[in-house]
Amino acid sequence: MATHAKPAPSPKRRWNLAPYLFMLPAGVVLGVFWILPALMAVTNSFAESDFGGSWRWVGLANYTQLASDPTFWKALANSLIYLVGVVPALVVLPLLIAILVNVPMRGIGFFRAAYYLPVVIPIVVVGLTWKWLYAENGLVNWVAQALFPWLLTHPVPWLSQPETALGAVMAVTVWKGLGYYMVIYMAGLQGIPPEIYESADLDGARRWQQHLYITLPLMIPHMAMVGIVSSINALKVFTEIFVLTKGGPLESTTTMVYYLYEQAFESLNMGYASAIGMVLFAMTLALSMLNKRYLEQNQLG
Repeated sequence: MATHAKPAPSPKRRWNLAPYLFMLPAGVVLGVFWILPALMAVTNSFAESDFGGSWRWVGLANYTQLASDPTFWKALANSLIYLVGVVPALVVLPLLIAILVNVPMRGIGFFRAAYYLPVVIPIVVVGLTWKWLYAENGLVNWVAQALFPWLLTHPVPWLSQPETALGAVMAVTVWKGLGYYMVIYMAGLQGIPPEIYESADLDGARRWQQHLYITLPLMIPHMAMVGIVSSINALKVFTEIFVLTKGGPLESTTTMVYYLYEQAFESLNMGYASAIGMVLFAMTLALSMLNKRYLEQNQLG
């Protein structure tokens, strides 16, 4: 009579400590420089605090003050205007440039590098350069008066009057971001099979028709990603404002981040600045979640 051998007992699962030890340094850095400051910002938004170490719990008083603060609402409106003004330009113009430089011709690498050059220039240098260009005797006024002498009879103080200051700063942001988003679009364009354009060319489609009916539909996922990323960056704009206008004139260029900076480092009101930061964080988080969800639905790359 055959006997059945008993199955060998499965070995006990041992807990491997090595992966956690490898992740520990990064976890410490993340905790000290990201998680801890974030928790402190949340806590400070419900308190009255400063750099001197004083701290007093005030509950929702900071958020109540935000609701009745005209400067905060002005900063929020300026941030939204910045968002609406900058994002469409950064979605459309880099795509047009990417189409222009995505052609196999001699010397095209020079033009790609030239369009990308503003991205690698430090933003402080860019701001100081454009501050000189926007001066009343600067290059922008000279070119504008040469092209439109009937419209501009005298130099325009681009950064010194509320009507033009915000638009002038927005133009700098667009100029600096063109090359960065152009590279994203070029990656998408080079992923389109050339056979599609060859078939359209054989069918008699002109170049603009090929871009309208082939390029544009295939680039919509990339355009959406650029729109969301540029929206987040537009909400967080600070250096351009700080270098060019310092929030003026008459708070016409004060954005949420710049107002947060004023409250934290000039008024030394860390609690109120933290409350502003929480509102900005909520807006940025909403855009980030939208970006994540969209990228999961449209696998790019």
